[in-house]
Amino acid sequence: MDNLLEYNLEELTEYIKKFGHKPYRAKQLLRWIYHFNEDHFELMTDVAKSFQDTLKNNAKIVTPEINFDHLSSDGTRKWLLDVGGKNGIETVFIPEEDRGTLCISSQVGCALECTFCSTGRQGFNRNLTSGEIIGQLWLANKLLRNQENYNHLDLQKRVISNVVMMGMGEPLTNYDNVVHSLEMMLDDHVYGLSRRKVTLSTSGLVSAMDKLKKDCPVALAVSLHAPNDNLRDELVPINKKYPLKELISGCLRYIEFAPRDFITFEYVMLKNVNDSLDQAKELIKLVKNVPCKFNLIPFNSFPNSGYECSDKNMINRFKEVLMDAGIITTIRKTRGEDIDAACGQLAGKVQDKKRRSRKITFVHQ
Repeated sequence: MDNLLEYNLEELTEYIKKFGHKPYRAKQLLRWIYHFNEDHFELMTDVAKSFQDTLKNNAKIVTPEINFDHLSSDGTRKWLLDVGGKNGIETVFIPEEDRGTLCISSQVGCALECTFCSTGRQGFNRNLTSGEIIGQLWLANKLLRNQENYNHLDLQKRVISNVVMMGMGEPLTNYDNVVHSLEMMLDDHVYGLSRRKVTLSTSGLVSAMDKLKKDCPVALAVSLHAPNDNLRDELVPINKKYPLKELISGCLRYIEFAPRDFITFEYVMLKNVNDSLDQAKELIKLVKNVPCKFNLIPFNSFPNSGYECSDKNMINRFKEVLMDAGIITTIRKTRGEDIDAACGQLAGKVQDKKRRSRKITFVHQ
């Protein structure tokens, strides 16, 4: 049985054509799947019976299965999703007064081995398919619209207004599936999200950034985390392949195509590692030619991380140095801490090779 979440409009048109159905049926089907979140073909009331029968016999709408569904006291909602083979991924919804942001994963684990990131410590299992990526959005949208806790959001508008590819994995190492899913998010026949409201977070794969800016430019967040190559080589090992000079040049090239006129630099605050005021001044010199804003991320520790979070006072002083230089700088709020949904605390249970249950903390910072 074919999973229809794997198909964009063009692919779905070709798929139904082989069963003898007319192209307009593809748009009709997409509307039911994505605008009405319907996964039962017999409930698609304006779809011809013959078309319903074809779909029931050959296709289905498959999303990852829910292992855990937790709601925080602050409204943050976290799902641990099963994508088969005892592989778990995390999806998190963060509601705010003016928007609802969904953080989705692109891989099971991550191969980049950033030293402060527990997903990197877990290692890499596999890429997600485009259907598994878009399936997180489909599932969250359906569940949220049925949840009374979000009745402060106008359901005539989008519950999920923003999507960030900032969950497990490095999106640009799963390039084809990620771009396919991004294109579907932007397609008016699917979700019709604005490019400005879809953000991809990367550790700095410059060659893929250059490709993305032409294929599917969306808002870009770059995990910087260090002001110089020596330290970034240690924290973000991909820097050895794409050092800061190349990364900054890649950011400048990306802005020419980006829907926003700035790059967001993410910077995890590690006590006595990358948080000195001299390092803040070094950052200012590094990004002086890049239209940008900084998002400072208080580090959320995990077992045997080897790092501590910077003191609150130091984070504020670090912010002030950047702000005084004219760089817009924010400190990421801690959300969903009571359900381990804060960045660095996304926890699920997986089975290790000895079939003992162990706790794994997922994060892409």
